[in-house]
Amino acid sequence: MTIREFKMPDVGEGLTEAEILKWYVQPGDTVTDGQVVCEVETAKAAVELPIPFDGVVHALLFEEGVTVDVGQVIISVETGEAGGGASAEATAAAPAASVAPVEAAEEPAAAARQPVLVGYGVSQASTKRRPRKAPAEAAPSRNGTAAPTAVPAQPQAAAAPAAPNGAARALAKPPVRKLAKDLGIDLASVVPTGQGGVVTREDVHAAATAALTAQPAAPQQAPAPAAPVAAPAPVAVPVAAGASARETRIPVKGVRKVTAQAMVGSAFTAPHVTEFITLDVTRTMKLVQELKDDPDLAGLRINPLLLIAKAVLVAIRRNPDVNASWDEAAQEIVLKHYVNLGIAAATPRGLIVPNIKDAHTKTLGELSTALSELVATARDGKTSPADMQNGTITITNVGVFGVDTGTPILNPGESAILAVGAIKLQPWVHKGKVKPRQVTTLALSFDHRLIDGELGSKFLADIAAVLEHPRRLVTWC
Repeated sequence: MTIREFKMPDVGEGLTEAEILKWYVQPGDTVTDGQVVCEVETAKAAVELPIPFDGVVHALLFEEGVTVDVGQVIISVETGEAGGGASAEATAAAPAASVAPVEAAEEPAAAARQPVLVGYGVSQASTKRRPRKAPAEAAPSRNGTAAPTAVPAQPQAAAAPAAPNGAARALAKPPVRKLAKDLGIDLASVVPTGQGGVVTREDVHAAATAALTAQPAAPQQAPAPAAPVAAPAPVAVPVAAGASARETRIPVKGVRKVTAQAMVGSAFTAPHVTEFITLDVTRTMKLVQELKDDPDLAGLRINPLLLIAKAVLVAIRRNPDVNASWDEAAQEIVLKHYVNLGIAAATPRGLIVPNIKDAHTKTLGELSTALSELVATARDGKTSPADMQNGTITITNVGVFGVDTGTPILNPGESAILAVGAIKLQPWVHKGKVKPRQVTTLALSFDHRLIDGELGSKFLADIAAVLEHPRRLVTWC
């Protein structure tokens, strides 16, 4: 029997880690090539990982809820192949000898990237490490354990660069360096326990805990001590033990973490302007009902959001300059001749904004199908990173929560975002008389570097005009 190892692949674009959400197999289970063995969450989406060979599960090396660096072995499998053991990347292009299972992929003649599924696979860059000197007695592996036999240092490996104060630069993986930076820990002061003097996550957490303990206690009103801020936890953890805990700390990671970073970057990079308009959408609501009763559209999901999306596309056609992005490096405005229409979706893992590619080319029926698929995929947590990239303009429907309107923040890289408020019966002057009408408020936030007040106002007014008189969906196309 041969023990083959499956490493955490780079399931996104240069991502360095992923959290194991759920194991679908246990030790002793039989697995086949292509069978999904676990689900992981990256900073962009949840992804299912298939095993690239047949065999029987030997061991699961990490529990659910643990964040694992790309390249670390997460599961080992007994196969019927002859040989002394092998290590496999996510693509399992070429198994390596068992004497150094986790370093096999770092050989110069490694196989080219062969994705298993569209959107993920292991690239050469994700498995190679910077050349460095290693102690003669053992070579460090990706999961922090020494290989059974000595692996000579590569000839081109140079000594670690010196720190500004003359001390040797601490050895650590990029995710560990980021963790130390986030916790305010100087890596040079951390005692490494990893093979070859490598600083591990545990070392950083230990240093943070020691620093917290060494600080003089500040006066507190509550007698219960707070939980150490450095302690990692896959679930919400009370800051004080017992039923009287008054606070809960929730680790920010995955989709929620990347969303927070993106929103901060957008808010303080693009100069936001928000405009509002309140309008009578009674005719649009009547059209929604008529379309639901239309046999030609049977089986399709027809709702106000569908016609609002169509109204936005018509308004973009009339005001094409709103569909643009800002190239900071080149100091250029990039006009887009396509519309990737984003739809903000609230999911259990946080807010995501997948987009409908080339929405401007779709018929009403095609747009309805695309919207339904987008929402269903987002709710299931299966939205791929590619579905959230290259958006141009976004719609966020806050009305489903009973909210009248808001001032939405731009999705990074996009020119505008439209917030749709709740549609309610309100008194409205219609044909000279006050009558109950279906009324809503739209709010448009836009990047003032790309869209000036006049263009933004015309764009918003055109959206409202289509929704007030939906026949313009035909006359303005």
